[in-house]
Amino acid sequence: MPNSNEVPLMFQAPVTGRGQIQYIQQPEKSVRWVDEWVEAAATKSPQFSANVKTKEYKITWRFVSNSGQDDDIIRPVIAAKGFPYYPGASMKGAFLRACTSQEAQRYCGSQVSSNETQPGILRFHGAYPKDDSWCEQPLIDVVHPQQDWQVKNSESHSAFLQISLYKPTLVFGISSTIELDSSEWETIWTIWDKAIERGIGSRVSAGYGQPINHRETKLITVNLEGQGLASQLIDKSGEFRPNMFKAAFRGHTLRLFSAITDENTAEELTKELWGGFADANGAIVGHLGIAFNPVDLELDEFRYNRSVIMPVYQLNAGTLHILCMGNFADEYKKELRTLVTQILKFSMLLGGFGKSWRRIDHRIFFPEYLKNGNKPMIGCHWEFKKPSNNYYFPVNNLKHITNILDGVQKTVNNWLIFKGKTPSNQVNSWRESFHPQKVQVWGRIAQDEDDSLAVRWFHDNYQGNQSIKGSRLTGKMGNIGRIYHRMYPHYMKNNNNEMKRKGREYVELITTFPDKADERTQDFLTFLPTTEFTKLWGQ
Repeated sequence: MPNSNEVPLMFQAPVTGRGQIQYIQQPEKSVRWVDEWVEAAATKSPQFSANVKTKEYKITWRFVSNSGQDDDIIRPVIAAKGFPYYPGASMKGAFLRACTSQEAQRYCGSQVSSNETQPGILRFHGAYPKDDSWCEQPLIDVVHPQQDWQVKNSESHSAFLQISLYKPTLVFGISSTIELDSSEWETIWTIWDKAIERGIGSRVSAGYGQPINHRETKLITVNLEGQGLASQLIDKSGEFRPNMFKAAFRGHTLRLFSAITDENTAEELTKELWGGFADANGAIVGHLGIAFNPVDLELDEFRYNRSVIMPVYQLNAGTLHILCMGNFADEYKKELRTLVTQILKFSMLLGGFGKSWRRIDHRIFFPEYLKNGNKPMIGCHWEFKKPSNNYYFPVNNLKHITNILDGVQKTVNNWLIFKGKTPSNQVNSWRESFHPQKVQVWGRIAQDEDDSLAVRWFHDNYQGNQSIKGSRLTGKMGNIGRIYHRMYPHYMKNNNNEMKRKGREYVELITTFPDKADERTQDFLTFLPTTEFTKLWGQ
C-alpha cells in the first residue's frame, strides 16, 4: 500500500500534520511544497496562439495571484503543466475598472436586460511568466504583521509564509473576436497600462504586483537612498522588501490619528487610507498604496563573531511612488496628497524604514562599536536624493521642530474634519500614540556623523552607573522599546527659498513614549535637560 505521506503536499489536506505549510516554525514543509512544485512544472513557458496580442511587463518586486484554494496559505494560481498563471477573469476585471463606460461596453460587454447580456469584443487570456527563470528565484515569502505589537499594547506577533514570484516578467494576452486596426490596439493597451498601474494580484497596496511605471496613479514620487539591515527569508538569504514603506506609513498614520480621536476612529481612518480587514465586512481596499523601484540596490552580508551573518542592503537610488488606488474627485485627491505628504515627511523625520528602523546605522554614526567584529549590526539610515530635497523639513532653528510637529498634527486634524469626524484631545491607552501627553521629542544639532551624542547612551552608562541598556525604554529581544533615535540631515532654506544642506550637520532627535511607572525611564528623562538636548515637543 502506498505511503500517503509521499503524496505531494499541494494535494494533501491543509490540516494539522498534513499539508499545512504557512507556519514559519516549520519551514521544511514550505520548502518541500515548493521543491515538489518546481520539479514537476514544465520548463518551457506556455505560448499564446497566433491570434493573441501580447505585451510584457516587468514586476518590480513580488507578485502573487492568490489561488484561494487553501484557507491557510496564499499561493499562486497554477495552470496546466505547473506554470504559475494570472487568470484572464482577473485581467478582465482590472481592465474593466480602467475603462470609460463606452469602452467597457465595447470591449467587455454589458447587461442588456435582466436575462440577456451583450458580450464584448475582447477576450482576456491572462498572463504567464516570460520564461522559467521564475523557478530559480526565492519563492517562499514572509508575511509578518507587527502593527499592534509596535503601536498598541499587544505582546504577541507572528510571521507566516506565502508563495509568490520574485520580480517576474509577465506576458499578458488579449484577443479580439473582430479585426481591429493598430490604432485601436494601441488604445486597448493604453487602457491596460492604466489598469496594471494599480497593481495586479494580491496585496497590491503593500507593493506586490506593481509595474515600473505609474503615470496615472501616483500621488507623490520621491527619490530615496538608504542602508540598513535587510529582511531574512527562511533560507537565511536577505531580501529588500518594499512593503516596509507601507508598514511605516500605516504605523505612523495610526500613531498620529490616535492622538486626536478615539481608538476606533483612528483604526477606521487608517484602514480607509491603507486598507485592512473589517470584522464583519471582510477586506477593505485602501485609498493609498505604494510601489517601489530599486534603481541601484546592492545586497551584502555583515558578519560578526566570525560565523554569524546578517543580510544588509545598500540602496544607492530608488523611486518610491505613493499611489492613489481609486477614482476620486480632484478635491479629494488634493486633500489626500496633502495628508500623505506630511505622513511621508514625518516618517523620514523621526525614523527610518524596515528592520531596526528605530535606531541609527552604527556603521555610519558609531563604527567603533563594530570594529572588533563581535557585535551585531544595528540600525538604518535614510535620506532623500537631491531631486527630492524639498521633502525635507527646513530647520533654520532647532525650535522649528516644534512648529513642524504642530503642523503635522494640524494636517491630520484637518483630515479628520474633512472626513466629518469630531476631533478629540482624549488620551488613549496605546503605547505609541503621538499625543503630547504620551510622547516627548528632544533634539540637538550634531556637527557631523561622528558627533552623535545619544548613540553611546544605548550601550554604555549615560551618567555614573546609570544605564538604559536593556531597559523598558530601549527594549530588548522580544520586547519592543519606547524610544527612537534619528540623525536627520540638516537642511535649511536660503534667501532664495532653496533647500540647502548645512555642511555635514544633522539634527539629532530622540523620540520617546515614556512609561511613567518605570524608574529607569524617569531617571533618564531627568538627565536629558542637563545635556545638549532640548525638549521640542510633548509634556
